[in-house]
Amino acid sequence: MTDNTDTETTEMTGKCPFGGDRIGGATGAPPTLENWYPDRLRVEILHHNGQSANPLGANFDYAKAFSELDFDALKNDIKTFLTTSKEWWPSDYNNYGPQMVRMAWHAAGTYRIADGRGGAGTAMQRFAPISSWWDNGNTDKSRRLLQPIKQKYGAALSWGDLMVLTGNCALEIMGLPTYGFGGGRLDAWEADNATYWGPEVWDPETARDPSAMVNREKRWRGKPGDADYDLENPLAASNQALIYVDPEGPNGEGDPQLSANDIRITFTRMAMNDEETVALIAGGHAFGKSHGMTPADQIGMPPEIAPMEAMGLGWHNPRGTGNGADTMTNGIEGSWTPDPTAWDNDYLENLFKFEWTQKRSPAGALQWTPVDPDAPKTPDAHIAGQMNDLMMMTSDIALKVDPEYRKVCERFLEDFDLFTLAFSKAWYKLTHRDMGPTDRYLGPEVTVSDDLLWQDPLPPRSEQVIGDAQIADLKAAILATGISVSDLAYTAFSAAVTYRDSDKRGGADGARLALAPQKDWHINARCVPVIAALRGIKTEFSGDVSLADLIVLGGCVAVEKAAKDAGIDAPVPFTPGRVDAKQEATDEESFEWLKPVIDGFRNFVDPDYSSIAHGVAPEQMFLDKAHLMNLSAPEWVALTGGLRVLNLNHDGSRDGVFTDRVGVLSNDFFVNLVDVELEWKKYDENGLSFTLNDRATGNVRFTATRNDLVFGSNAQLRAIAEVYSSSDGHARFVTDFIAAWHKVMMLDRYDIKGHQPYQTV
Repeated sequence: MTDNTDTETTEMTGKCPFGGDRIGGATGAPPTLENWYPDRLRVEILHHNGQSANPLGANFDYAKAFSELDFDALKNDIKTFLTTSKEWWPSDYNNYGPQMVRMAWHAAGTYRIADGRGGAGTAMQRFAPISSWWDNGNTDKSRRLLQPIKQKYGAALSWGDLMVLTGNCALEIMGLPTYGFGGGRLDAWEADNATYWGPEVWDPETARDPSAMVNREKRWRGKPGDADYDLENPLAASNQALIYVDPEGPNGEGDPQLSANDIRITFTRMAMNDEETVALIAGGHAFGKSHGMTPADQIGMPPEIAPMEAMGLGWHNPRGTGNGADTMTNGIEGSWTPDPTAWDNDYLENLFKFEWTQKRSPAGALQWTPVDPDAPKTPDAHIAGQMNDLMMMTSDIALKVDPEYRKVCERFLEDFDLFTLAFSKAWYKLTHRDMGPTDRYLGPEVTVSDDLLWQDPLPPRSEQVIGDAQIADLKAAILATGISVSDLAYTAFSAAVTYRDSDKRGGADGARLALAPQKDWHINARCVPVIAALRGIKTEFSGDVSLADLIVLGGCVAVEKAAKDAGIDAPVPFTPGRVDAKQEATDEESFEWLKPVIDGFRNFVDPDYSSIAHGVAPEQMFLDKAHLMNLSAPEWVALTGGLRVLNLNHDGSRDGVFTDRVGVLSNDFFVNLVDVELEWKKYDENGLSFTLNDRATGNVRFTATRNDLVFGSNAQLRAIAEVYSSSDGHARFVTDFIAAWHKVMMLDRYDIKGHQPYQTV
């Protein structure tokens, strides 16, 4: 045998330890866990955007800093900037207003009601993938133009607030009376690696021409006009790299009615009704122009993969000056109105007054122009004295063709004041929909109104809340009802678990668990008798206590008793002050989106949902819910282990209840989960149900679902479960479970906790 060790060592000396065939690019696939194990459970997303990524530090108080800046001076600075054109990126019509409206709209327009993700709240437009979507072409220039203002006000002004406020200021200088502005958006500090944006496979070419990426059969089901025609949940855009719909119509084919179908579905997914949809489209297109002077295949790569010397700017345009008259965004060229920097009703008037015919832009995109040669012209954005034909997109003609949208348009045509108010309110909703309770809104221009149902309004909180003595009396009264620990805890958790940190909706405050639609959800049937008993306590109580507080207090009583029965005296924190929402102030349709399809915490899988068949296993949805609740991995593990031994299964089944002492806060779930003398066997062919068998006898000890076994099968979760299963793990588990329980009960209490970072670990 030849000894070649010295030869190999010599050959490797001075070489990069990461070979070209190992680091991706043209020479190979990247050595990532996702590449090797595409179906792995990415538990690490629970620790995404944590405090270690935040340069401002955990103790920075944004609300305080924002309140101390000179708001009027800030708005004056923004408005001065809007009418001061920069040579490196000149404004259209000597006014950056339309450009900044688009930036703010596209920052907010990613919001989707299905899971509350997206929106302007964390300024994710700065990061991939949103920063590099084709539909966000040149928004990087808009933010770079704003950088001097951001630097002037520093940490007291987040990018999220600056972008939305700039959009508001732009509307104001162009004549629209805005409905209000609430600050309080807290910036994220890293790219979003958790949100599912669609099934399409991305490649560099699609970053420059989304038509190459349209693959509707992956994202849509059925065909336009069919009863089952719909968009895959939780998506809201018609295809990858768009905010809403293809302006040229589905597949770029220029069919206005098919475009209207897509518009209705996508805007509904973004929480807008028909009137709000028309108001936003017609109002937004009253301003500015679209850009399509350069073919898409000539445009450079988006910011995320642009050359380093571009310093974060993408979509390099090599034609002419690369900007101004040569600018390229979505490929469509022209303006909708004769006065693109003034708030008026010309958009709707021209849309309905004239007939429109299709043509191609200089970039080759399909658009529409008036048939009548005497139709009004629009001034060129950069060439003095030049007048151009008006332009409409297929998505504009859709408003004229669709019968329901047409009715709304005709109302707005007859009443410009109505249109003005509708657009102002819709814009306010668009830019604030993801902010959650109005307790989070900051600044002197906040608008709160009972008719804004999307704000999930709550009645005013009483200045006096129940004290310690009253709490003790109420706890005794709750115990005296004889309601089981399991049922009390189940009801409290069911009220709180609706919370999602994405748009700060849901939670126990308001007691909407007792209102439609939540009271009628099958998963909440177990709560009905408990709520009835708690109403009785409320009626007999001599003081003033809300049903919402009683629901949460009942859960705290249950956990305290369960811990004591396990041999540990551990007080469970309770913070009163919740109020009860009114049914008429509850938007039933929008709350229906919070109804769970899969809830791993309560071991629920909708019987109509075949998760494996849909390609998403229950444990993936369970992880997604933990992420939406802003839980860390240890919190997720501890919380689930406690819920199982208390038996918070929605149907009271014994799946995952790995204990013979139900209702006692033991660590039995973890002890049995990792017991090497027990083995798990698949009970059904789909791998959704399992039995835990004694290795020696073969006897079945327990049954389980995927939402139970994942805490033993996933390496990261098992490592935590082993801590709680150890001989010294019980006390630690009880402490951690109570802390996680209290966190869940307080998730929506922004009246108490104020502004919190997007993700707190």
